[in-house]
Amino acid sequence: MTPTPDQQESATTTRRPRSALVVGGGIAGLVAARDLAMAGLRVSLVESRPQFGGAVGSHMVGGMVLDSGAESFATRTDVVARLIEELGLADRICLPAQDGSWLYLADGPRPGGRSGVLGIPGDLDSSELRKTLGSYGRWRARQDLRRPARIGATATTVGDLVRARMGSAVVEKLVAPFTLGVYSAHPKDLDVDSVAPGLREALREKGSLSAAASSLREATRAGQNVAGLRGGMNVLTEALVKDLAARGVKLVAGYDVLALDRDPRREGWIVLQREPRVGDKTAIARGELLVMAADGSSAVRLLSGMDRELSHLQPDPSPKVALATLVVDRPGLNEAPRGTGVLVAPNAQDVRAKALTHASAKWQWIAEALPAGRHVLRLSYGRATSDGGASPELALTDEQLVTLAMRDASTLLGVRLEPGDLVDADVVRWEQALSRPSAGHPQRVADLREGVSRLPGAVAVGAWLAGTGLASVVEDTRAQVAGLLSRHGVTDGPEAQGGP
Repeated sequence: MTPTPDQQESATTTRRPRSALVVGGGIAGLVAARDLAMAGLRVSLVESRPQFGGAVGSHMVGGMVLDSGAESFATRTDVVARLIEELGLADRICLPAQDGSWLYLADGPRPGGRSGVLGIPGDLDSSELRKTLGSYGRWRARQDLRRPARIGATATTVGDLVRARMGSAVVEKLVAPFTLGVYSAHPKDLDVDSVAPGLREALREKGSLSAAASSLREATRAGQNVAGLRGGMNVLTEALVKDLAARGVKLVAGYDVLALDRDPRREGWIVLQREPRVGDKTAIARGELLVMAADGSSAVRLLSGMDRELSHLQPDPSPKVALATLVVDRPGLNEAPRGTGVLVAPNAQDVRAKALTHASAKWQWIAEALPAGRHVLRLSYGRATSDGGASPELALTDEQLVTLAMRDASTLLGVRLEPGDLVDADVVRWEQALSRPSAGHPQRVADLREGVSRLPGAVAVGAWLAGTGLASVVEDTRAQVAGLLSRHGVTDGPEAQGGP
């Protein structure tokens, strides 16, 4: 008779597990594999793509190795900085330029505020606020200071909360450019507790949304909310892969997992893949413990094969994004006319990009590597549409998207870029890089993890559960792995505590 999951779980806890299997080689999977290996387990990691790191990757543009995805990490906690230190990269941590980013509205560019979070203004007396919102919009925003804290306190989305407290102008002109640039989603589609944890509690404590946003911003150390690495965040992926190889972790890339299965003889997990030439299922990796670190859709599909009750917990579709990186020779950009970049309001009709990063103005290490007058620009495309479909820009070929990016960059920066200015360009497209935490997301995460807890020796990690951003992913992954190890008696030795 096949043992039940409860019986299998009981069996595995009677002795210390000796092996673990990680499915997914993004940052969550790499961090999980490292913590498992440091605890003394034999670890196998399988990744469907030909390279590891997921959205923390690299590409060559204009003779430089640049980030193809994430370019920074949040410093609201020290969890990423500690991982970087463990990997011997602490001396590479660097801060972006302090110029800040601009907004591009329907009537043109405006300096962006830096006193709040998610684009929510923390200073309602700012001289720029009237220019951005207009007289009525600023008056409406200031009603936040007079309204009781209970107004908006039960809102579940960012858009509903901000609209109730500050009005529509703040939502559309300040918050939407930020969330569309970061999450590829409108504020009305984002769960407030997922993307701004602690904001509603701060509202109840401080009495106004502006004070709440300001307090969360001030809690960020040294006034900085992000940092990066010299050489790019892709250096983190490279260091993690090197560290795992040195620890003897079995790393398998280009392996598309067909299904999960249990090996009753060894009380462990195995992954299966159908070999095209043979047509048989074959197992290439196994482990007594399982960390599911694949993207949300793949993770639920694989886990549902073991427990059908998990099949209804598919996450919201991940927004598709295209990043167009331009290397241009244009001395007119030397003065960084829009600071470190621009966030674009959804009602701006003459620009299709949702955001532009002036990378060589933002990161000193990039500027130092370029000849005089040369600049690196990165434009992001992929706003969510009203019907949930993909942005029409994503249907363009790479060559067409580069042409569009040159035009958009000219408009956003106020400096005309000619075709002859383009030194090199590259387009990177992401389909599973961002989470989309809509209303009710925390409860869906809790339900998914409760379901996974019924499987013997398994946990699930990744941005679709933890939220977008390295800080969220790394912190959640290490906590989940530590809990898994603790439940199975792997608590001895300093390495099991997350030490180097």
